[in-house]
Amino acid sequence: MDRKTRRFCLYVAACSVAGIVLGGTASQAELSHCLETDSPSNECLSQDPTMKLVEGMSFGLIAGAGAAVGATWQIWQRDE
Repeated sequence: MDRKTRRFCLYVAACSVAGIVLGGTASQAELSHCLETDSPSNECLSQDPTMKLVEGMSFGLIAGAGAAVGATWQIWQRDE
């Protein structure tokens, strides 16, 4: 692997990890906020907290990887 490819993989991995952390934190905060209301909805009470966390983390992974690919692609286009 050349230097450019290695840097790209590292950038995608770092952004993906950041997306996982932020997505998991956001979904946990949303669930906590939903449960702390005076009258939580049936949808809020019937959600599995673990599945909600995994869902948030997976969306964060996709968003982080997509952002890294998009940013890298723009940088490569500018360099050419």
